[in-house]
Amino acid sequence: MRLGTVGPQLRFVIVIEHSAAEPIAPVEAVLGEGPVWVERDQALWWVDIKGPAVFRWTEAGGVARWTPPLRIGSLAPAERGGFVAGTERGFFWADPEAGLYEAIADPEALMHDNRFNDGKVDRAGRFWAGTMDDREELAQGGLYRLDPDLSWRLVDDGYMVTNGPAFSPDGRTMYHTDSVKRLIYAFDLDSDGNASNRRPFVSFLEEHGHPDGMTVDSEGCLWIAFWNGWCVRRVSPEADVLQTVNLPVERPTSCAFGGPALDRLFVTSARVGLNENALAVQPLAGALFMFETNVRGIAERPFG
Repeated sequence: MRLGTVGPQLRFVIVIEHSAAEPIAPVEAVLGEGPVWVERDQALWWVDIKGPAVFRWTEAGGVARWTPPLRIGSLAPAERGGFVAGTERGFFWADPEAGLYEAIADPEALMHDNRFNDGKVDRAGRFWAGTMDDREELAQGGLYRLDPDLSWRLVDDGYMVTNGPAFSPDGRTMYHTDSVKRLIYAFDLDSDGNASNRRPFVSFLEEHGHPDGMTVDSEGCLWIAFWNGWCVRRVSPEADVLQTVNLPVERPTSCAFGGPALDRLFVTSARVGLNENALAVQPLAGALFMFETNVRGIAERPFG
């Protein structure tokens, strides 16, 4: 089914599916985000930015929860153990199980209304994370790269709500989202982590929802959660929307592949901004969902 075309060369050919998405952790997160499969734990980790909270789910043990001393927008496993995190006070080392949180650097120490949002590690072990105006009023967010030597660099700016990033299987293309504009950019990425040639990759109409967090599968397709869209969509490297998987919640926020075979997609969601009537219709808002796919993800490299 073709929904329409946004831009001169973007095609929307969509197969809609009603998923058997299972709510494996109905934690009622205010703003669930940042899912990441951690192979060493055989566990799915994610955060509630506004809780604040950090969660871990395992098939055998269910859900564990920790309350961090600051808001965490994203975390990624680190080679040294624990996680690297983007927080409301910059980059941090984080070990929720040990209760340890250690500052690395705060690139926006003078921008008191900004916080880090989504973040991921690229194929070379560098951590990329975007910032945003916490009030969602000004386009003053940026995209940063934290290198293994703990130096950082501002790569791009002018975002109101940053999301992603995600990386092609060969690591040569980076995708990053301006959620307010409903626009995903593509960048060329060289072996030293230099991003260039920013260009529109795919954009969406308001009725499709806002592209939020995303991941890439082994075939190079993007899986994108859609805020206010009730779904996750799979988009090809040619910007064709190949598949839509419906969910029972209005505000899916991000997704990550996991499981021993990396053939399960985990999807976080949010309750923030939903009134009592909306929550009555979608009581699972804020839950972590999981469904099986016919394609595998890519193992996440630790930071470092």
